[in-house]
Amino acid sequence: MSAAEAVTEALRELHARFVPLREGRLAEYIPQLARSDPDAFGLALISMDGHRYGAGDTATPFTLQSVSKPFVYALALSLLGLDEVGRWVNAEPSGEAYNAVSLEPGTGRPDNAMVNAGAIITTALIPDTPGVPGFDRVLDCLSRFAGRRLDVDEQVYASEAATGDRNRALAYLIRSTGPLPVDPVAAVDTYFRQCAVRATAMDLAAMAATLAHGGVNPLTGDAVVPEPVAAQVLAVMATCGMYDASGDWLLRVGLPAKSGVSGGLIAAGPARFGLATYSPRLDPTGTSVRGRAALGALSERLGLHLMYNPALAGSTVTLIATADELPAAGPAPRDRAPRERVAVVAAQGALDFTAAERVLYALDEARPRGTEPVVLDLAEVTGVDRVARAMLGGGLGRIAAAGARTAVADPAHRLALPGPGEGDGQAAPRGFATRARAVAWCTGDGPG
Repeated sequence: MSAAEAVTEALRELHARFVPLREGRLAEYIPQLARSDPDAFGLALISMDGHRYGAGDTATPFTLQSVSKPFVYALALSLLGLDEVGRWVNAEPSGEAYNAVSLEPGTGRPDNAMVNAGAIITTALIPDTPGVPGFDRVLDCLSRFAGRRLDVDEQVYASEAATGDRNRALAYLIRSTGPLPVDPVAAVDTYFRQCAVRATAMDLAAMAATLAHGGVNPLTGDAVVPEPVAAQVLAVMATCGMYDASGDWLLRVGLPAKSGVSGGLIAAGPARFGLATYSPRLDPTGTSVRGRAALGALSERLGLHLMYNPALAGSTVTLIATADELPAAGPAPRDRAPRERVAVVAAQGALDFTAAERVLYALDEARPRGTEPVVLDLAEVTGVDRVARAMLGGGLGRIAAAGARTAVADPAHRLALPGPGEGDGQAAPRGFATRARAVAWCTGDGPG
């Protein structure tokens, strides 16, 4: 049984908790979106190491809609730079709805690239040449963020084009004040196609994780945008991504995020993870009702708020080996076979959700057959928060329940596990003062 299943289990529990939530309405103003399955619901998380977790409808395709905005903004920043993009689009919260007329007096600049007016200009800034059309650049960028080739839902595109008069009106209004660099009709048509690009919740988690990973896709290793651009986009998502609910979202959930009227919702924990949900029932701000509730609960449960101090990326797991590969305490054993079967994983530093996920994944990586005894060495760990304690306890418990001896070298008693001879025999993890004693118990040489 997989130790990292503890992460998936957290998503499954939240999925089950919010499936009965049936408030909200479909985006009926786009006829094709009104045909979406109102009961669809998926949750996905991708770590900085590229580990994927999901629950529910994570493979169901839907259109990006406004979730595309931060990624096209990233493309514009990469091609033109912050100063040039800033000449056309501001970076201030509007405090208004996504389709409001939010233009700066005197310049006509939209308040930010997350509202429709700003997104239309941002898309218009993407170079459009006979050799490389602007939309080809957009689709290629979105695909690289997702880690696979995406496509356009032509029916949704046609539906938006037939009913998108407000966005056309916005484009003409912007043009009347001066700052629209291309023909309004062409600008809006490309924007409609951008919104109709199709992806899944797992794709969106990869896209969010790429921003969180400094612009590098953790699944493919592709450096999609420079790290400073990723940071700039996350900053705008944090302050503007949820429109007139951005302040309340940042206060309560504490993650840069972006919603879309198809039901998609992404959030990013810098240097930690990418999150995504899909559920098409929307609240009055155009945000998924289930998605907002689930990400809020997940942030609270796992301590994901941006203002909390995460463990340093990449510094948690210090050893993945078998006991036979490590120096033995005392004389070398005559029979090496038992030690060859014992997996050993060592960790260090302060453990929170992000660090605990790395440890759980390492426990699975160290046990390729899934049946080997395992020792987790916490001797160099300086602290374990309540979320990490619950995750590690759950993951270790799953290994033990599957019949494998499971021991923790925990001299500071951070997990508060029973010692050898206490509790339920081998069916629960055991705590030891040293790694050597934990290995001896796993090989059957120690007291049990």
